[in-house]
Amino acid sequence: MQHTKPSNCAMCPFQEPERLCKNETGRGPEGCATAEYPAACEAACREMASDGELMRFAAEASRQEAACYGPSPYDPEARQPLKPRIMEIIEFAQRMGYRKLGLAFCLGLRTEARALCEILESHGFEVVSVCCKVGRVDKSFLGLREEEKIFPGPEPMCNPITQAGILNEEKCEFNLMLGLCVGHDSMFLKHIEGYVTVVAVKDRLLGHAPLNALYSGYYRYLKKPEEK
Repeated sequence: MQHTKPSNCAMCPFQEPERLCKNETGRGPEGCATAEYPAACEAACREMASDGELMRFAAEASRQEAACYGPSPYDPEARQPLKPRIMEIIEFAQRMGYRKLGLAFCLGLRTEARALCEILESHGFEVVSVCCKVGRVDKSFLGLREEEKIFPGPEPMCNPITQAGILNEEKCEFNLMLGLCVGHDSMFLKHIEGYVTVVAVKDRLLGHAPLNALYSGYYRYLKKPEEK
């Protein structure tokens, strides 16, 4: 099918209640994904309908989504969030009946990883955790020069493929990713088997909360860097 232009939902000019993706009689801009890609949606629904485990996973994810909201004491028509993401992950894993969880984490977030493991184990999960420096493979393996390292001298590289391989070998039922670097997270996702959810992503400058760059004046620098 020839599309009028590529999808760009992020730039949709219509308010949420008016959007075609939310309202059958709604509107969409040129290139609206709901209007332009019905075959992709139909294929996705066929895939779910033909795979009982996938359909169950999707249904429980939607049930978990609804369970994260409650009535607002200020507006009877509104809903307010009730739970942090870690509790969502715990409840969803329980809904699915998972008992063995994998955790791939950055060594720089080892304190957070330990706290997360303790919480998960307190809820009855078995946790297999693997840090990013597993294997102690020096960055010289990648052909990096000394000036391309964080510090000169021996420096283990991040090893997300090995992290994935170990969790695959351990046959973890559900895998969690905590703070892997940009690029390393991509390699992990490419090589892990089964489902993965993200606990948090790496942002060294902003306390691992990258959206803060969109909420503050820092966003102006990202959008329009100063002339060098």
